[in-house]
Amino acid sequence: MQTIEVALKVPIDHFFDYRVPDGETVTPDDVGRRVRVPFGTKTKIGIIAGISENGDSPRDALRPIDAVLRDEPPLPPDWFSLCAFCADYYQAPLGEVMLSTLPVAFRRDAPPKARCAGKILPKAPASGAPPPELTREQREILEKIAENAPGFKAWLLHGVTGSGKTEIYLRLIERTLAEGRQALLLTPEINLTPQLENRIKERFPEAGFACLHSELGEPARARNFRAAASGDARVVVGTRLAVFTPLPELGLIVVDEEHDASFKQQDGVRYSARDLAVFRASERKIPIVLGSATPSLASWANATDAAKTSAPRRYALLSLRERAVKKARLPEVRCIDTRKEKLREGLSGALLAAIDKRLQNGEQSLIFLNRRGYAPVLVCAYCGWVSHCERCSANLVVHLADQRLRCHHCGGEQRIPKACPVCGNQDIQPFGRGTQRVEAALTEYFPEARILRIDRDSARSRKQWEAFVERITAGDADILVGTQMLAKGHDFPGLTLVGVLGADAALFSADWRAPERLFAQLMQVAGRAGRAEIPGEVLIQTQFPDHPLYAAITRHDYPSFADALLEERRQAGFPPYAYQAILRAEAPRMADALAFLAAAKENAESHKSLKSGDPREGAAENVFVYDPVPMRMARLANLERAQLLVESPSRRALRDFLRVWRIAVGAIKAPHRLRWHLEVDPQEV
Repeated sequence: MQTIEVALKVPIDHFFDYRVPDGETVTPDDVGRRVRVPFGTKTKIGIIAGISENGDSPRDALRPIDAVLRDEPPLPPDWFSLCAFCADYYQAPLGEVMLSTLPVAFRRDAPPKARCAGKILPKAPASGAPPPELTREQREILEKIAENAPGFKAWLLHGVTGSGKTEIYLRLIERTLAEGRQALLLTPEINLTPQLENRIKERFPEAGFACLHSELGEPARARNFRAAASGDARVVVGTRLAVFTPLPELGLIVVDEEHDASFKQQDGVRYSARDLAVFRASERKIPIVLGSATPSLASWANATDAAKTSAPRRYALLSLRERAVKKARLPEVRCIDTRKEKLREGLSGALLAAIDKRLQNGEQSLIFLNRRGYAPVLVCAYCGWVSHCERCSANLVVHLADQRLRCHHCGGEQRIPKACPVCGNQDIQPFGRGTQRVEAALTEYFPEARILRIDRDSARSRKQWEAFVERITAGDADILVGTQMLAKGHDFPGLTLVGVLGADAALFSADWRAPERLFAQLMQVAGRAGRAEIPGEVLIQTQFPDHPLYAAITRHDYPSFADALLEERRQAGFPPYAYQAILRAEAPRMADALAFLAAAKENAESHKSLKSGDPREGAAENVFVYDPVPMRMARLANLERAQLLVESPSRRALRDFLRVWRIAVGAIKAPHRLRWHLEVDPQEV
């Protein structure tokens, strides 16, 4: 009897055995193909993971498959290897990982639409414009990478904003295409893909190109996925899920803005696309380039810690210290001490004067505030009422233009009340500032200026975003007001001033990663100024102008700031010098969530008292399990949330422990509505 192992998208760790009906044959060439199988009272699409000619199960115990779907090529062995590593490291069911990486059309009972002939996108007209002349630093970096080819090598490309990192990527892609191989370029956000798409299609008009991200329609994503898997697409650009794309002739991986937290999936299978990309490059024995003006501290440690410890460097550091455009230089950064100056609608006189100067010169300004809406909260000064969300441990944000109060966490909303719902006071006021309020204030101060607000409320789709970028590039906007959507990866030649509001809150956040993120955010947004020949200026409004973080930013000195933070984390035993996992539980009652986590902790502690000789003992002894506590946002969408932190100085010890512990946690009897998940290498603690 011929049996096959089938991977299905279910939260179960093992594959499922099915038998092949009499008269049909499945060959080793079918491993990796989709298969339709009965599952319960329904049918599911799975992937053939293995074949056995003589299974151990009795014939009557196995259900027959419905059909092997041979309309698509089988998924390759290296794709299986990547999924297996992801499932093992991030403690997720392998079948769930495999099926989650496929386009929705490939997971349905009906076959995907037929393959479209030709290239995935129309060929771009050849521009005829030669590529820009390389700087000395760019030439040296390309020569150094070429000297180490072929084979696996992880390069950390640290370049100041505007230093020409993208041109390095394009030259490396050009080499890869000349070798007859494919290139994969990962970007953290969908909004960064249009600019990359245009540059790649202009530079390589004859090469097949595919883009993969969540905003694509299902047919388009299926077509692009096929083009990449068949080799028709020679260059693939995508967000985090694109790391799983089958690429038969992969020769280069580039991860742009490698520090960005968006590379970490926050629901479902919680994986880091950046780290999986490094594993994939290692398995395929190809180079990978991780680029950023502010690398993550983990990557910086991998590239620089060899001088301080006996551990070998995992990454090779490459540096671009100067801007690529001739006469362009890094902007001057100054801090405005708001303790000494009275603010007008949150704006200092120095910042307003700087904006006015740019308006007179016909230059553009950007006011950065990473808080959308009109105001963070509505309050009653008489009785102290605050516009709390009834479903979350958060406040409802005032959106004055829509006359709505909205929760930015659960999506709940209601009309702005005309009076305080507690005491009836009609003088309720918005407290704090968001981008809408800043926009209104600037409109009052500069009535003739063309002001453009760009945040998730105004740019909800890619088309809206592209329309905004077109207006900015064409000079049809004088003042930009925006959130982190405008902070990175964009090149606006007319932008010469950046003003930063509300940055101080992150200096004293409960999240110990907040300073690292704030520094990266400010360096990125500062880099939007003065990218052409006109000098740029950055003004940061702060009550702490002498803070070391701001001092490093004014010097554009990421290395010293990163080294200082790494030393703090080394002394404290924080990542990247320790490895963490978090078990989170959510339930209608906090007591149920905490009780479940307490049982999980008791189970974890029992592993530490295993008898000598048990292979799990060494792993358990190097793992520390903390007490369960409510999460910082304890309530979200009517569910109470708690967490349990697990930590170890050894990555291997933590992984070995989690393999056993996750199975034990799954066996704990829990209330019906309680849900839990385990996250490895959490980004927020």
